[in-house]
Amino acid sequence: MRVLLAEDHHVLARTIATGLRREAIAVDLAVSGDAAERLALLNDYDVVVLDRDLPVMTGDEVCRRLRELADPPRILMLTAAGAVEDKVYGLTDLGADDYLAKPFDFAELVARIRALSRRVPALPPSVLRHEGIALDRARREVRVDGRPVELTAKEFAVLQLLMEARGAPVPHKELIRRIWDEHLDPRTSAVRATVSRLRTKLGGPDVIAADAGEGYRLC
Repeated sequence: MRVLLAEDHHVLARTIATGLRREAIAVDLAVSGDAAERLALLNDYDVVVLDRDLPVMTGDEVCRRLRELADPPRILMLTAAGAVEDKVYGLTDLGADDYLAKPFDFAELVARIRALSRRVPALPPSVLRHEGIALDRARREVRVDGRPVELTAKEFAVLQLLMEARGAPVPHKELIRRIWDEHLDPRTSAVRATVSRLRTKLGGPDVIAADAGEGYRLC
């Protein structure tokens, strides 16, 4: 999953981004409204987390402009304006998909982001299955031949993308873009190391194939 976080409070933005990345959510940061709009037009985001009080262009205006797109991203307003009338305005007049007031609990933010991402049309079913592997997207559980397997957040995210591809190869760059985000050096061994651990946990080296020039795929 890839998220755009538009927040001009630098410390808070870094804290949120770090926490989301630990949950295997790729995060791009914008500290102004115009930067948020530019990134949203350049990239496909599953969710945009948008502060209303942004410099240059307000979050309200960004929300309005993104809503005019043919295929707008899901928008979560994350703001200090927490009165009932503010929430109603954000959800009805601005067209946000969800609204969370500051201060907030981080676990709730993660849950709301994941819930919004599940609303995107044409997502695969909650439980994905492939050759004895069952991945439950909602419960975030994996079983191999009925046996529960403990995966890290990154390992789960990689396996989910591979299973959603239904045996087609997923390019190395796509894994980085969807799971690690744009700041990871594409030459890093992070993806290869994660896939290696996944193979071990899922039953062996033959579970995931590495196609030269194509990417990784489930066998």
